[in-house]
Amino acid sequence: MNPVPPLRRILVIALSGIGDTLIATPLIHELGLHFPGAVIEALVLWPGSRQILEGNPHLHAVHQHDFLCRSKRETLGFLASMRRRNYDLSVNVHTLGRREYRYVARAISARRRLSHSYENQGWLDRWLVTDQIPQDYAVHSVVNNNRLLGLLGLEPQLPTPSYELYLSAEEEAFAEQFIGTEGLRGQRLLGVHVGSGGTKNLALRRWPLDHYRELFGEVHRRIPGLQILLFGGPEEQAAHEQLARAIPNGLHLPRTPTLRKAAALVKRCHAFLSVDTVFMHLAAAVRVPRQLVIETPTVNPPILPLRSDWTLIPNPAVGGRNLDYYRYDGRPIAGSTEEIQALMRSVTVDMVLKHLLEALDPT
Repeated sequence: MNPVPPLRRILVIALSGIGDTLIATPLIHELGLHFPGAVIEALVLWPGSRQILEGNPHLHAVHQHDFLCRSKRETLGFLASMRRRNYDLSVNVHTLGRREYRYVARAISARRRLSHSYENQGWLDRWLVTDQIPQDYAVHSVVNNNRLLGLLGLEPQLPTPSYELYLSAEEEAFAEQFIGTEGLRGQRLLGVHVGSGGTKNLALRRWPLDHYRELFGEVHRRIPGLQILLFGGPEEQAAHEQLARAIPNGLHLPRTPTLRKAAALVKRCHAFLSVDTVFMHLAAAVRVPRQLVIETPTVNPPILPLRSDWTLIPNPAVGGRNLDYYRYDGRPIAGSTEEIQALMRSVTVDMVLKHLLEALDPT
């Protein structure tokens, strides 16, 4: 193990999903504790990831670049500007399995570049990064991230790491105003995210829309007065409108201009239902009292909600073979479109309804 020289500038590279950026916040806090005199910055891909890190007191700057849509010339110029910042240390957080993420680290060229090793690891990675440890599918990504500290001869200091999302007073006020305007104060609120991400073939892990429609009808019949809030972005708009036409009462489509304002509204819900998406992690971050997650092929221990009091609704077709379907090596979910959709249809409305009724009406 190499000794750690004084670190003046540190870069946390969090280029995968928005949820992975939220998962990286305990490590960012750890770095701030261990190197209080260093300038700590982050590099993200998605605008939503940048929002997650807004107001984080352990960061000095957040850089966002869309490597997928910007031209090669723009990307090379951006990487050159990042290289000129002369980082002493860069950290590729879990689950940055694609080799392209390690190319980014090499292009920025911090003196030491930390990463996990993945299934697609090869001889080239010894040049792309300077230090690496194997990832562990048996533990949470927060633990995988904290183990990178060991490469620096350090141990985690936080006794109980948690997601860190620093909502502003204006964002909290936005949620309160929505609750008041919609007449929802004092009502029982169920938040739902029907989406599932849009990269690779991750959209296939959505629970079927007709299942949601049937579920909402049954829940309203069993729990009169329950108010359902549908969360998501433009990619969920068509699904939301279809559900609103089928369920005319007790269904709300809040217009949340930022992910942070959506999180503030999620915080007001009594229960939250989703598959494994950024909204699953947001619900955990704001401590929704009852959180339920429908199991998909991509549910593995590293990305479970970082809390103990939540409910997994098992997928009988997956049957514990999640790693056969999905790993952090850059590849999509294994299987054809029809096969993956059939996996999700195997979770019946009755299965979800049972868990939801217990969460919303435990008596």
